[in-house]
Amino acid sequence: MANKMLVETDPHQTRIAVLEEDRPVEILVERHRHHGLVGNVYKGRVNRVLPGMQAAFVDIGLGRDAFLYVSDVAENVALLEENEGGVGEDNGHNGHNGHNADPEGMAQAVGVSPQTSIDELLRVGQELLVQVIKDPLPSKGARVSTHITLPGRYLVLLPTVRHLGVSRKIEDESERTRLRGVLEQLAAGPGGLIVRTAGEGRGAEEFEPDRRYLVRLWERLVERAEKTGAPTLLHQELDLALRAVRDLFSPAFTVLWVDGEDTYERIVEFLDQVQPQLANRVRLFRQDASLFERFGIEREIEAALEPKVWLKSGGYLVINPTEALVAIDVNTGRFVGQSNLEDTVLRTNLEAVAEVVRQIRLRDLGGIIVIDLIDMVEKENRERVFAALEAELRKDRAKNKVLNISDFGLVELTRKRSRTNLERLLTQPCPHCAGKGRIASTSTTCLNLRREILKLRDRPQLREVLLRVHPTVARALQGEERAIFEELERALGVHVLLRADSELHPEHFDVLEV
Repeated sequence: MANKMLVETDPHQTRIAVLEEDRPVEILVERHRHHGLVGNVYKGRVNRVLPGMQAAFVDIGLGRDAFLYVSDVAENVALLEENEGGVGEDNGHNGHNGHNADPEGMAQAVGVSPQTSIDELLRVGQELLVQVIKDPLPSKGARVSTHITLPGRYLVLLPTVRHLGVSRKIEDESERTRLRGVLEQLAAGPGGLIVRTAGEGRGAEEFEPDRRYLVRLWERLVERAEKTGAPTLLHQELDLALRAVRDLFSPAFTVLWVDGEDTYERIVEFLDQVQPQLANRVRLFRQDASLFERFGIEREIEAALEPKVWLKSGGYLVINPTEALVAIDVNTGRFVGQSNLEDTVLRTNLEAVAEVVRQIRLRDLGGIIVIDLIDMVEKENRERVFAALEAELRKDRAKNKVLNISDFGLVELTRKRSRTNLERLLTQPCPHCAGKGRIASTSTTCLNLRREILKLRDRPQLREVLLRVHPTVARALQGEERAIFEELERALGVHVLLRADSELHPEHFDVLEV
């Protein structure tokens, strides 16, 4: 498979596209103004210890103190293996529990019992290393942990835990056993290691450079911590471009195009450290047109925000995210086939499942997903379509589970969303429909307006009435709904002034006496 990666940067954002057979399957976006803090490591100072909340407030230099739960200074290795981190994932920091990350005794919290009180572990004024596991919100500070995790390409270094583990996303038991054996062969170093999902099928010769890189990173971090006071930033998580290269770029990619000379140089320098054999696949894009335009990615992004997706055969998909699940409907559309109905349905469904999975990955749809395939009579055809769906899902980095096609032609699957999906990232709720997708028709609004204004009929000494409406409603009252307007003037016995105001919501109107 000829995979490509495109990295486009400008002063405001970084965008990354992953292409399979020249078609995008993943789009990653990071706005520079909203660069998150998750993964950053700080030397902090405990400002307050609250036994009643089993938490402490830690000054890490962000203006608002960070929040440290007692559970985040206790060991829970199993959860670390669940969240082994990476680009578009939780970077190994999503609410995991940990223990002391300070090798020099700045905070002694190793191996504590979950029942241990926070005031037995921490004291006001104490300095300790913490890592951000949740970004701050407008109303609260960042959430931090004293357990540091440093993700590499194939491994995650746990510098304070003597533990060797394998990501739970690698489910084959024989492979898990083999990988643990490989970890035991590696040179001893600080703490423990977890094999990331990308490490499946790899050996010691690929793990060792990754381990050395992470150990050097930890040693530099500790050295800086010893020389500086709290609060201070010790380590900043990689930006999106380098995280994508670290987590996604592999020998499966034929080329990595970079639009932006500074980013190009940083990526080459980074690959020279972690995967030098891939550095010669990086290319600087020098054309006048933007990288995403050159490869047609802008069109694909626009299409990925639309509910309808056309298939080459003339069939189409309708993708409808709801509160509880995502419904994907498959339709034959303009495709009529050449032989018989069952053959037409089979060909449409086979084409559809490939596009369905691509759209799921491209839009990063998560949770429960229901695919409504076109009904197939023959069991053999249903099995063929299901096998094609499973084959496509194996290409997906996100963890998923799929159930067999039901008698009604429905396929249910669950998928773990790895990041903010494309629609939420690039759009906002419509100010008119507030996310419903529909608003009252112009005729309905005119009738609602009629009902409200007729309540003024019995008001004594009514003067002229000013009716302020949206321009579409104003045009209707002067055109196809003019009968309503004339009825209002007759019923009120006064002149009704009509004023169009584009600032109004199409469903709203104001009635004023003048």
